[in-house]
Amino acid sequence: MTQSPEPPEQRAGVFDRMRAGEPYRAEDPEIERRQRAARRLAARWATACAEDPDTARSLLAELLGSLGEGTELRPPLFVDYGTHLHIGPRTFVNYGLTALDVADITIGADCQLGPHVQLLTPTHPLEPEPRREKWESASPITIGDNVWLGGGALVLAGVTIGDNSVVGAGSVVTKNIPPNVVAVGNPARVTRPL
Repeated sequence: MTQSPEPPEQRAGVFDRMRAGEPYRAEDPEIERRQRAARRLAARWATACAEDPDTARSLLAELLGSLGEGTELRPPLFVDYGTHLHIGPRTFVNYGLTALDVADITIGADCQLGPHVQLLTPTHPLEPEPRREKWESASPITIGDNVWLGGGALVLAGVTIGDNSVVGAGSVVTKNIPPNVVAVGNPARVTRPL
């Protein structure tokens, strides 16, 4: 009997470590398989958007972890897995969302995301040697209800944006944003209450 080079429990272990936010290396057959499947499904969805909206909605629901009623996304959509991206009802996502959903990304109800928003859960070590060895980890992103992210806004790993807040176009959100405020800049800073 031939033994596989990597026992199944180790393969599962890499994906489980990734999902737990622990350091891992992405060069894993299970991770690569899941990412390829997500890219294929996202491409099928984008094609269907122009031809058959009902099929497109079904494909999007299959791709994402959860998709709220009345939510609209415009292609293209770039995800690592899709299954870790959760979007609440009545949310509108404009063209070109990049949602690197290594950790969970949760977008609330009634949100507005401008074109080319980036939601990036992965992080890499600051130290050169572990970074050279391709170690990484991830932390979840949570966007509350009725949040508006302006075009080109970038939200980094571990950030929570509170309900009703507005993040200005092109802002880079590196820390949590409380509810009911406007935040702009790089790094994004609260400029006023709402």
